[in-house]
Amino acid sequence: MSAVHEFNVEMTCEGCSGAVERVLGRLGDKVEKVEIDLPNKKVFVKSPMPSNELLEVIQKTGKSVSYVGVKQ
Repeated sequence: MSAVHEFNVEMTCEGCSGAVERVLGRLGDKVEKVEIDLPNKKVFVKSPMPSNELLEVIQKTGKSVSYVGVKQ
């Protein structure tokens, strides 16, 4: 079952958010939706994958990432 996971990601520009979208996009069907809130440096990922795996994928961007929790 999919959940919406919230992450804080150190993004300063569209290029940063684009990098996050690209790495998550490589997961294909494992990610249902990615929502990026650039002003608040938040990324919401709807996926059945565990949060720790999503965190590792986002870390591939080289950005500082922290897991907030499941958004209700």
